[in-house]
Amino acid sequence: MQVFRHFPLNSNAPIGLTIGNFDGVHIGHQALIKKLIAESRKRNLTPSVMTFEPHPKEFFISENAPSRLTTLREKLEFFLDYGIEKVFVCAFNQKFSNISSEAFMGQILKEQLKVQLLIVGDDFRFGSKRQAGIEDLKKNAFELFEIPEIDLNGKRVSSTRIREGLKEGRIQEVNQFLGRPYTISGKVVEGDKRGRQMGFPTANIHMKHLRPALTGVYAVKLGNRNGVANLGVRPTMAGTPKLLLEVHLLNFNEDIYGQHVQVTFLEKIRDEMKFENIDALIEQIKKDVAHATRYFEK
Repeated sequence: MQVFRHFPLNSNAPIGLTIGNFDGVHIGHQALIKKLIAESRKRNLTPSVMTFEPHPKEFFISENAPSRLTTLREKLEFFLDYGIEKVFVCAFNQKFSNISSEAFMGQILKEQLKVQLLIVGDDFRFGSKRQAGIEDLKKNAFELFEIPEIDLNGKRVSSTRIREGLKEGRIQEVNQFLGRPYTISGKVVEGDKRGRQMGFPTANIHMKHLRPALTGVYAVKLGNRNGVANLGVRPTMAGTPKLLLEVHLLNFNEDIYGQHVQVTFLEKIRDEMKFENIDALIEQIKKDVAHATRYFEK
């Protein structure tokens, strides 16, 4: 898969394209991608994705922007797995936000990228101030497919609903909307050994997520290993300004420092809590480990 941080002046082959933020790469996004790949292959086109970094809302309302479900690296890994061959990562800044819909369709899509097939959601908007939509695309000689929104159990599948589900601990519902378990990936780094001192050594995961969509204690998988994860600020340990993801692996005692790992969230055990002292925290961790052990035995 090729990843471009700029638009080529002249693409070497016509492409099929879908455009979006793809935060979470949920089953609605997957429907777009699957349709893109199937229709591109019929026409001998290169299946391609255009996405944005940062998320446009992070540019316009940085302090109040929604939490990220997936980092750019995680999205790229999903695109690769699904069979996308080219990804155009647009730097979303003031210059990009000011591009008119006419310039976006004519110069970027037609002339530079040679888009012949375009597949978007039926609520797709683009151009400066989101001034244009599906009807404008239909006037511009693209072969166009609109993919309707997907409902599951009477609820619209969206990144917003997934964020709400994660915040409220509805992991099973979230995983249905994603079509897979929710994961966070990162590199295992050195910590302060507090967990080890309490008898529960942890793998400390360096996250790119500045504002994760969930916090608390969970039964998780780290790769194929069972574990208990705490994602929070360590309130009993005087707190930390940045959220930490710490995973205690069950029946495991090996060195995995430096490895890039994926943590899969399976069941919420409890919210993060502040305890009166370390002994009370240790007793609760024992209960959390027992809870996770029962979960995996089932």
